[in-house]
Amino acid sequence: MDDIAQAETGQMSPFSQVPIEIVISVGKTRPLVRDLLRLEADSVLPLDRRVDDPVELYVGDRLIARGELQEMDGEQAGQLAVRLTEVANLAGGL
Repeated sequence: MDDIAQAETGQMSPFSQVPIEIVISVGKTRPLVRDLLRLEADSVLPLDRRVDDPVELYVGDRLIARGELQEMDGEQAGQLAVRLTEVANLAGGL
């Protein structure tokens, strides 16, 4: 069975191997320009969210899911990850 026939029967999508970029939004801030110009190494820029608040996952400008930040264990210890708590119905939104 060729790739087109497999895709038509639902066995394989022609897009399944195309990489996409997912952006994880952890918060926002709106500093004044004068405060932004004063930033230097070790400055702290407060965000509008708390550490335990959910993060949002976007593809382009489309919200696709929400989740919680986690730290990986084992060989990937220290690396951040997201545990999904809510996934969008891509046909109708979150």
